[in-house]
Amino acid sequence: MTPDSQRLQITAASPDPALLDLPWHIPLEDWPAETLAALPRGISRHVVRFARMSGRVVAIKEIGETVAYREYELLRQLSRIDVPSVEPVGVITGRRSPDGEPLEAVLITEHLQFSLPYRSLFSQSLRPDTATRLIDALAVLLVRLHLAGFYWGDVSLSNTLFRRDAETFAAYLVDAETGDLHDRLTQGQREYDLEVARVNIIGELMDLQAGEFLEDDVDAVAIGDALAERYRDLWRALTETESFGYGERWRVQARIDRLNDLGFDVGELDITTDVGGTTVLIQPKVVDAGHHSRRLMRLTGLDVQENQARRLLNDLDEYRAATDRQREDEAFVAHDWLTEVFEPAVRGVPKDLRKKLEPAQIFHELLDHRWFLSQQQNRDVPMKETVKSYVRDILPQRPDEQSILGVQAGDLRDTDMIPRVEDDQILG
Repeated sequence: MTPDSQRLQITAASPDPALLDLPWHIPLEDWPAETLAALPRGISRHVVRFARMSGRVVAIKEIGETVAYREYELLRQLSRIDVPSVEPVGVITGRRSPDGEPLEAVLITEHLQFSLPYRSLFSQSLRPDTATRLIDALAVLLVRLHLAGFYWGDVSLSNTLFRRDAETFAAYLVDAETGDLHDRLTQGQREYDLEVARVNIIGELMDLQAGEFLEDDVDAVAIGDALAERYRDLWRALTETESFGYGERWRVQARIDRLNDLGFDVGELDITTDVGGTTVLIQPKVVDAGHHSRRLMRLTGLDVQENQARRLLNDLDEYRAATDRQREDEAFVAHDWLTEVFEPAVRGVPKDLRKKLEPAQIFHELLDHRWFLSQQQNRDVPMKETVKSYVRDILPQRPDEQSILGVQAGDLRDTDMIPRVEDDQILG
C-alpha cells in the first residue's frame, strides 16, 4: 500500500491542503526529522509530535478515533467562548501503514507560540517564586474554565502551557480529553477538579525535586494547597453576594472596580434591597475575563495578554498626563500613543530579533529597561536611547522563545534533560 492509496478522512473547520503532504502512513513516533519542528519536550500519555506545515507549526497527537473527535469538538467549543486553550485544527482517521496495518487517528492543534511546558521552565536555575507564579496562573485558568461551565477532570501542570504575561504567566489548557462542558458546574464538580489539581501538582513538584530541577527545601504540599486557596479567593471575589447598608451605595462601584483590577468585566449585577430599604445585596451575574486586554484592543487594536495590556495602558495613561491631554477623547490619545510611542519602539528592534518575544512583551521589557537606565543614570532616559541599549545589551542574548525567567529553549531541544514518556507534551 502506498501513501496515496490511503483512504484518509480529514475533519477540519478550515482544511489546509498541506495536511496531505505529511507522512500519515508512518507511525507518529517514527516521523522523519525533516518534517518535525524541534520544540521543548514534556511528558505525555500519548505520542505527540510538532510538525511544520504551511509556514506554521502544529501539534499532532495519536489517540483513539472516538476520543480524538470528542476532544476536537470540546476545543472548538472552548475557542468559541474565548477560554485560553489551544486552537484545534482537525482530526485525521483512516491511516494505514505501507503493509496495510491500521494506525491510530490523530488530533491536530495549532502550536501555541511563545509558550513552554512547566518542565522547561524548571530545567534551569530560576527565581524562587516561579512555582508560585505558575500556580497563580493555573488558578486563574481553572476559575475561568469553571465560570464557563467546563469540568476539566485532569487538572495538572502537565496539561497546561504557560506564556509570559509581563512579570507573570498566562496559562492555557492543552488537554481536554477528560473534560466536559455544562451549563453550570456544581460545587462538587468544582471541588473535585480542585482536589485533582492539588494532588497532581504536589506529585509533579515532588517529581521535579527527585530530578533535581527543584530545590529540596521547596514545600510541594504547601504550593499545592496554595492553588486551592488562590482559587477559592478568586472564586469568592467573582461570585459571592455582598451585603452592605443602604447608605453605602458607593460600594457597588467599589465592587466593580475590584473585579476590574482582577482582570474581569462585569456584564450584569443583581442588586436587591430588603423590605425596609436599609440593606443592599449585590452579586455579579455575568463575569468575563480580559478587562484590560479588551480595553486596549478597543483603543488601539493591539491583541495582548491581560497583564501586558495593564502595563501598556499604564504607559498610555502616563503619556496622556505628560502631554496634558486628560480632557481629550481617550481614543484619539490612544491612537497618538500607538503611532508615536509603541510602534516606533517596537520598530526600533531589528526584524531578526523581533521573533524572540511578542511585540507587547518587548515593549514591557523596554519599559523595565528604561526604568533601570533612568535609575542608573539619575535622569529620564528617552525611549530611543532605551531601545538602542536594549537591542545592544539585552535582546541578542535571548534565544528564540526564551521565557521571561531565562529558560533557554534552544538548550532544551532534543536533549535528555527532561524525562521522556512517549515524548512531547502539547496536548497531554
